[in-house]
Amino acid sequence: MQVQKIGLGGLTSYVVHEPAAGQPPRLAVVLCHGYGAMGTDLVGLVRPLLIADPELAAKAVLIFPAAPLDLTEQGMAGGRAWWHIDLDRFINRPTAELLDKFRRAAPAGLAESRQLLLSLIEAAAKQYGLSADRFVLGGFSQGAMLTTDVALRLPVTPAGLAVLSGALINEAEWRPLAMKRGGLTVLQSHGRHDSILPFPMGAALRDLFLEAGAEVDFQAFLGDHEIPSPVVSRLAALIARLLV
Repeated sequence: MQVQKIGLGGLTSYVVHEPAAGQPPRLAVVLCHGYGAMGTDLVGLVRPLLIADPELAAKAVLIFPAAPLDLTEQGMAGGRAWWHIDLDRFINRPTAELLDKFRRAAPAGLAESRQLLLSLIEAAAKQYGLSADRFVLGGFSQGAMLTTDVALRLPVTPAGLAVLSGALINEAEWRPLAMKRGGLTVLQSHGRHDSILPFPMGAALRDLFLEAGAEVDFQAFLGDHEIPSPVVSRLAALIARLLV
């Protein structure tokens, strides 16, 4: 497995693609890491995905963008973020008002990261000869929220959306966008004992998807804020189905 570090649409990205001779990729999979993780954090998913489908890297291009914000000054050397979060207050000193604002409002910095990810999709589409409806978008935690926001705003419906331990945010904008988007194919997972984004926050997003008519494969698991191996298997199955 060879990982190539390239720039796409203004974001440093880590790309895995081993094309067969003369065969362009049939799908692009863009997976965005969570708050405080290194840009390479989700590259570790490639190996189990390849175990599930050894030809995946030949049939699809896997793209792992690094978030634009460096969190070194916040004490997280090497950590990156799509937008800033007061993590201590959110986890240790939450209030009903804070959680309501988290759910309903757009966080400062979301719009900027959204534009960067849209630019990445445009650049990758051009580079690999794919249209936006041949992209699977997804990510973990904050990365899942960003890709949900982008999936609801693309001019065309993406091939799929993988929301791994994400949550409902920006509801004032997402709800009407979701109703307009309609038939989105979604894989969503959430730990019942999630200590960062409690399970009801993920369930609220699931309910919004269902209300909007999305096809939702919701995987609840007995765990914390993580991506367990059965969820990786479900992601591999989704990608395989969309490659057909």
